[in-house]
Amino acid sequence: MNNSPKEILRFVEENDVKFIRLTFCDVFGNLKNIAVMTNELEQAFSCGIPFDYVKFDSSSHELLLMPDISTLSVLPWRPKSGRVVRFFCSLKNPDRTDYSADMRTNLTNYINELRLCGYSCEISTRCEFYLFDLDEKSEPTKIPHDKGGYLDVAPLDKCENVRREICLSLEEMGLNPKSSCHKHGPGQNEIDFRANEPVNAADDMMHYKTIVKSIAAQCGLFASFMPMPLEKEHGSALNISFMIKKNGENIFGTAPDSLTTEGKCFISGILRRIGEITAFLNPTVNSYSRFGVGSAPKKINFSANSRSALVRLSAICGISPRIEIRSADAACNPYIAFKLILAAGIEGIKNGDTSLYESYSENLPINMETALELSRSSEFVYANLPEKVTDIFFRNLEKQLDIMKNYSDIRSFSDDYYFPYI
Repeated sequence: MNNSPKEILRFVEENDVKFIRLTFCDVFGNLKNIAVMTNELEQAFSCGIPFDYVKFDSSSHELLLMPDISTLSVLPWRPKSGRVVRFFCSLKNPDRTDYSADMRTNLTNYINELRLCGYSCEISTRCEFYLFDLDEKSEPTKIPHDKGGYLDVAPLDKCENVRREICLSLEEMGLNPKSSCHKHGPGQNEIDFRANEPVNAADDMMHYKTIVKSIAAQCGLFASFMPMPLEKEHGSALNISFMIKKNGENIFGTAPDSLTTEGKCFISGILRRIGEITAFLNPTVNSYSRFGVGSAPKKINFSANSRSALVRLSAICGISPRIEIRSADAACNPYIAFKLILAAGIEGIKNGDTSLYESYSENLPINMETALELSRSSEFVYANLPEKVTDIFFRNLEKQLDIMKNYSDIRSFSDDYYFPYI
């Protein structure tokens, strides 16, 4: 909604809105929020809402939540009487300057810089998740909700009604789902989103996870975005597609055989840097169990044909070509992921180097330790992320690895540390 604060205040009054959720994404990709009453909304627009932000090291300092008025959305699963709406917010320091670790603002600023150089971008996502049954105490189990497989229908697909409710809720909130289906694993599902401007696409991704989990809970199920929740089954991916235009022209051409030099450079840039940014695209120890299983990529490569390549060109008749990055998972912070992938591609264009296009084939990092080492030694990472973000993020990964030392195996650690929360 593109309304003025005055129009939004009128909407709130006329639609019996009683609670305002001011949401933001932390560095680790977790959606956070503060709920305020409607009489605080005018202050939120003019001055922001102060709160104590607890950092990774448990210290805290005061920040301001400033609502983005274009992101107003009614939460459809909440009661119609005394409605709840939400805004995505920017994080500001008490003097109202940008908080440096706010990656939503960082991505917004980066997209504005690209526009000044003649570039525009649309991003779409396809995100997989599993639905599991609950036990008699309403705690999540590892029992999949069905035994269906790829593109199955009822009665094998017992998840279709849940997907229906999720898609209806997404549509009601203006999040633009495009399609949904049963995926390869038992109880595994996927919802495909229409392309959107990068910041909006990241917003949609963040709220998508909340909607999936909320609707699943209402249906007596548990939704998991854990990258590899079941051994010997397909993992859950977050496939990210990019369409980049320079002065209105698609740099990926009009067909696979018309890929421009800029398009080849963009792909080469991603291939060159993907190892260094994998820790941000795959920020859990469990993430690395997915690589190489089923159709999940294991190598850093590009293909215009193979569906198992890490970067592939999607060129369907009648649809503008775009590239798809297939290594990420839903545990990532999408604002960070989108920023780093875009920056890698743009660096490739600036360097004018097509040498890695269709010829590069190295392995992805095999575990968190390797990915963390590559990221920590990457000048590219430090040049494109604020120091506060890298500091907090790397310490979180170190914490994961330290805790894992107390477990006999990765599977037990993943089930305790990730499964109930991702």
